[in-house]
Amino acid sequence: MASSRLEINFIRLLSRCESIASEKRVETEWRLEKYVGALEEMLVALRKSPSKPTVEVMTDYTRKVDFLKGLLEAEKLSGTEKALANQFLAPGRTPTIANERMPASKTVHMQTKARCTGEMRNELLGTGLSNKGNSETDLRNRRGLALDERQSAAELDAVLQHHHNLQEKLAEDMLNLARNLKNNTLVAQNIIKQDNQTLTQSMRQADTNFEKLKVESERLEQHTKKSVNWSLWLMLILVSFTFISMILFIRIFPKLR
Repeated sequence: MASSRLEINFIRLLSRCESIASEKRVETEWRLEKYVGALEEMLVALRKSPSKPTVEVMTDYTRKVDFLKGLLEAEKLSGTEKALANQFLAPGRTPTIANERMPASKTVHMQTKARCTGEMRNELLGTGLSNKGNSETDLRNRRGLALDERQSAAELDAVLQHHHNLQEKLAEDMLNLARNLKNNTLVAQNIIKQDNQTLTQSMRQADTNFEKLKVESERLEQHTKKSVNWSLWLMLILVSFTFISMILFIRIFPKLR
């Protein structure tokens, strides 16, 4: 079913929000919060729309909007609370746009967790913002943050590569399964074809035997009729001969007085 105009605008705004959320924002950034508010209104309108998407699609849309709302709420926290709140966020399960190899909300979730982990590491190691305010400490902090970001980016790349490898392996397994299924189907088809040929030959042989049996039965019936006729004629001749012999015997040898 084709997407409505409202759904297309919702998808565009959702993709834009996910793109903004993936960037490192400053505290004065206001666009994401405004955009998420607009997304909530559009989501309510989609639920009431006569051409609304399927239940599964609407559930994923709601999941993504709730994820962005939770992300905004978590950013208002600090330290351990922020990291814990990010752990409980549930990103979307499907890509928002077609050219995404991995759902953008999952990427944002991993980036946020990596960023929170880096911030907590900085706090534990004492590399956070120092109250001394000297330039040397600020430079060290910036270097530490840059290193953490590089580590987070490397971890994210490793996770993405791992998922990509899993997808390739899954695709290869499905391809092998399809090939095996095709081969098994061809083998079964050949076996069925051979069985049909054997059955056809058996039926032809049975028809031939039936015809031969019919011919032999007719011949036997004719032979039986001929045998009965000869026996009948022989008995008639024998009776006639006996009768004539008795007459002649009586004529030749008269009754004694």
